[in-house]
Order: sequence, then C-alpha cells, then structure tokens
Amino acid sequence: MSSRDLDAADIHDPLMRASYERCRQLNAAHGKTYYLATLLLPPGKRPYVHALYGFARYADEIVDDLSSTLTDAEKGEWLVGWGQRFLDDLTRGHSEDEVCRAVVDTVLRWDIPVDYFTAFLHSMRMDLTVTEYADYPALYEYVYGSAAVIGLQMIPILEPTAPEAYERAKDLGVAFQLANFVRDVGEDLDRGRVYLPLDELAAFGVTRADLETRVATPAVKDALRFQIARVRELEEKSRGGIELLHPSSRDCIEAARVLYCGIVDEVERIDYEVFTKRASVPIRRRLQVALPAWSRARRARRRYGPGQIKGLHPVL
Repeated sequence: MSSRDLDAADIHDPLMRASYERCRQLNAAHGKTYYLATLLLPPGKRPYVHALYGFARYADEIVDDLSSTLTDAEKGEWLVGWGQRFLDDLTRGHSEDEVCRAVVDTVLRWDIPVDYFTAFLHSMRMDLTVTEYADYPALYEYVYGSAAVIGLQMIPILEPTAPEAYERAKDLGVAFQLANFVRDVGEDLDRGRVYLPLDELAAFGVTRADLETRVATPAVKDALRFQIARVRELEEKSRGGIELLHPSSRDCIEAARVLYCGIVDEVERIDYEVFTKRASVPIRRRLQVALPAWSRARRARRRYGPGQIKGLHPVL
C-alpha cells in the first residue's frame, strides 16, 4: 500500500500501518478483481476497504487453507476463539492481531455495526459442518453472513445518500456469491460441499450424486441456467443502489458489479462446462471496464471531492 493512501486515510501509527498493509496484501493476493475495483476509490478510503477484505479472507483461510493437519473440529475451535478475540477487541477498541488491528480501527472509525461481523463468523462456522442446503432459504442463511454482510460493512465507507443503499448492497453481495457458486461447482465438491439448493436441482432432475459424476449433462446445464437467472435478477435490483453512493464511490462498485457478475457470462460462454473448465473474466474485459472507470472516478473526485474521510473534513 502506498504511503499516500495511508496518509490520506489519516493512518499514521507504524503498527497500524503495517496491519493495513497486511490486509492489502491479502486483498491483492486473493481477490484480484476486487482489488482492481478498489483502486477506483479515493486513496483515503482504500485502506479501510482492504481491511474488511483482509478480515473476510483470513477467516476463510482458517476454514479452508490454514492447515491441512487440523480436523474440522479443531478448525472450528480455532475459528471460534479467533472470532471471539476479535469481538472482544472491538469492545476494548484495539487489537494486537496483525489483521484485526486494522479491522477494529476501520469498524470504529466508520461506525460499522458489530452484528455484521457476528453474522459473518456464524457463516464461517457453518462451512465446517454444513455440506449441502435443502432449499434457497437455508442457503440464504449462509449467504447472508458470507456475502450480504460484506456489502453492508462497506456501505458506511462508500457513504450512502439514502437508506435503500443498504438493501441494494445486500442484493449485490448475494449476486457475487451465487455467481461464484455457479462457477465453482467442481471446486466446492472437492471440499465436500454443494452450494446449489437441492430442491432446485431436483426440479431439473439433478441430484448431488449427479453433480459428483462431474459431467455437465443437459439437466445440469438447465439447473445452472436457473441459478444464473437468479444472479442476474439480483444484479439488476442492485444497480439502483450504486447511484445512492457518494459519486467518488460509484465507479468502484459499478466496476465490481460488471466484473463479478460477468462470471456467469463466462459460464455461458464455456457452455456450462464448469467441471472441466474454469470460467474467468478475461484480462481484456477487465481492462475494458477498469480504464474508462478510472477516468470517470478521477473526474468524480475532482468535481465532488473524495467524500468524508473519518477524522478529516467532510465534503458532502
């Protein structure tokens, strides 16, 4: 992270700067599309968004990648302990954890509700014991905590102009997650999980056992097509919320919307062959979205200012 970003965010303590840098590294390494979108934000807001991503990614690593030598029960114990320490740190107003130090600072600066983090940790614990979901309401319990609350956490930093922005942020967060589920059916099976509602699969004559054959039959393709329609419905609902953000924040979220939801376009392009191919948005397409957005974002900052950086002076 550039010193300019940290200075613009009014972050000067060396340990705090190192924590924000650790979060940025997690973002850059594991969320390349998301990271690209954050560069469209005013410099003084980027560190805070990196902190939120760092928290989510680190918790996800505990569940999936932290150590292959740990059992699910041991991972769960680790996750519960880490999450409780984080919640305790929020109460104290500071943390000594290399990631949580920046996250606690972000939460306090932007008055982000603690309930969002409680819901997130609940969904991470679900991943250790739940391997399939009977229907969409059951899946939504997981998706709310794993994805919807990420959008809700970000909204204060993006500065909404109307309360409706929160509902639309939930829609977009869920759309992102569901797009990933469509793309990652095979990878999720490798982890022993199915994130497509079983009753909706059954409506197309598809069972979990059918998915585990890893063949994109016509029935499987129809089932994926149904899931893609939901992604697009949620994406469309979310679009009005982008206009309810500070002008300097809009291009970041618009670029993220186009690129993340564009995953399902790529699934269609590979004819739903998600077991043998990985659908990804080409670099060419990322640049087509990012470069014009960069110009628009710069113009918005010149016209409206960067928005209110907590601890500094407000613009709107």
